[in-house]
Amino acid sequence: MGLKQYDNLFTRLPYPIPDEVITTLVRNDSLIIERIVSLGQATPEGKWLQQDTHEWVVLIQGAAKLLFEGEKKVRYMQPGDWCEIPSQCRHRVEWTDPSQNTIWLAVHYK
Repeated sequence: MGLKQYDNLFTRLPYPIPDEVITTLVRNDSLIIERIVSLGQATPEGKWLQQDTHEWVVLIQGAAKLLFEGEKKVRYMQPGDWCEIPSQCRHRVEWTDPSQNTIWLAVHYK
């Protein structure tokens, strides 16, 4: 079996980006891998993110702050930092760096 796909996470970055840009890289019945590019975006005030799948996310470039429901301390993330977010866990992106692209790699799984 040969190589199915080949690319680079840093190519074809959207610019400018008034909204966060999510690109699906791999998808099957039990797994979705996405590249997420943010430039100063954050979750709207009062809104929480929550999904039906588990999510493992790693910050590749830039910086961000995450907040999980029930926690008082915001988690500052920099390149190489990752976290696992269980399904139905309410969380928010409080801040992403407005001076450079923040690139995430997100793996959603059941």
